[in-house]
Amino acid sequence: MRKNNSLRNDLKKYSFKKFAVDNVYFLIGCLLYSLGVNIFAIPNNIAQSGMTGVAIIINYLFPQCPVGLTGFLLNVPLIILAWIFIGKFFTFKTLWVTAMLSVIIDGVTFTMSKGVIGAYQGDKLLASIFCGAMCGAGLALIIVRGATSGGTDILGRLLKKMWPHMSIGRMIMLCDAAVVIAAAIVFRSVDSVLYAAILIFVSSKTMDFILYGTGNGKMLYIFTKKKGKELAKTITEKGHRGATIIEGEGGYTGEVSELVICVARSHEIPHIKRMCKEIDPEAFIVMSEANEILGYGFNPPALDD
Repeated sequence: MRKNNSLRNDLKKYSFKKFAVDNVYFLIGCLLYSLGVNIFAIPNNIAQSGMTGVAIIINYLFPQCPVGLTGFLLNVPLIILAWIFIGKFFTFKTLWVTAMLSVIIDGVTFTMSKGVIGAYQGDKLLASIFCGAMCGAGLALIIVRGATSGGTDILGRLLKKMWPHMSIGRMIMLCDAAVVIAAAIVFRSVDSVLYAAILIFVSSKTMDFILYGTGNGKMLYIFTKKKGKELAKTITEKGHRGATIIEGEGGYTGEVSELVICVARSHEIPHIKRMCKEIDPEAFIVMSEANEILGYGFNPPALDD
């Protein structure tokens, strides 16, 4: 009952303006990702990670199975599990993006079949680099609006429920590695793995650059008047990061205020900032680089959550 109420409350806060802005980001992000996959990855048999990679493998073996639709069908069981175990509003947005991405991927494929857009079949190294850059940029636009394209991201979160001591990032990496190795076996090419490694590296770096700049971690200073405990609790429970509350007094206004301090990895910052603004729209947030973070949840890797 509480989860249903939570979904209802989230949908009430989801204004038409937010919906419109989200969909602009989702549309551009899905288009960039689809162009990268169709123009560079598929024509050159370069292994992709995630469910898109699995869909490309199936399409290679059975050409009558479109990549977009196949990827969506593969995501359906994961989305159902995410709806039950992860969170309904997150899953709602992810389902929407996954459906949009499948339609656009197959739409770009159809456009290319008509000769409107040409496939690149030149240097595979260049294909890997440009595919990684376009896919990374597209995924960054999707992630910044609080959604994912499904696939191994959902799988990693689900596996986290079973093995809490392992990090989501490590689980996603293992899932992606399995997909890439399977693709190399199907394509009968060791080069496919090597080019895939370049693609994934460029994609991750592009995402990090677009979303967070060049820092390894971030420190957030969140100034609020009355929402300190609620912010800290939300960051801990939903952001999975610790938070410290410090009470103080404004030097100019003389009003009592609270300072919530949080340290997180770069890719977690958009989610934490969005949660903070939903709780206290007037919160004043200062973000600084944290080039080295030591302690539980960060280093050493064996203790990483």
